[in-house]
Amino acid sequence: MNSKLVQPSYTARKEDIKREWFLIDAKDYTLGRLASRIAKILQGKHKPNYTPHIDCGDFVIVVNAEKIKLSKNKKENKVYRRYSGYPGGLKEISFEQMYNKHPERIIKLAVKGMMPKTILAKHMMKKLKVYVGPDHPHQAQKPKEIKIENI
Repeated sequence: MNSKLVQPSYTARKEDIKREWFLIDAKDYTLGRLASRIAKILQGKHKPNYTPHIDCGDFVIVVNAEKIKLSKNKKENKVYRRYSGYPGGLKEISFEQMYNKHPERIIKLAVKGMMPKTILAKHMMKKLKVYVGPDHPHQAQKPKEIKIENI
């Protein structure tokens, strides 16, 4: 095979990556659909220069985290678990308790579950900012407000 006919693979470099800020209003969105779209933006899969082993993603600001929707069965049955590593160290908290105490953590945990299971995911998750209520401290970054259907 002639090497001149083969198109070389494109790999994004740090200098090529241009990060943007996006604002998403979580009001009346379903948790899973919202989380999958956010994970796609954080990874950079919506960009033409996406490279799996490089963090090409953008920043995402989510407001109104307390107005997220879930089906009735999930609201009643969903349980968040964490384990300390010690015997008897399993802690469980229901969706209702989590929703009342920390509604922003619900979105963060859902997005984290949809990210790749690598060290790179930790860096991508730092670009996710979730807030209860319509206000956020990132006006200086001039975020673009987007609708989830557009992604």
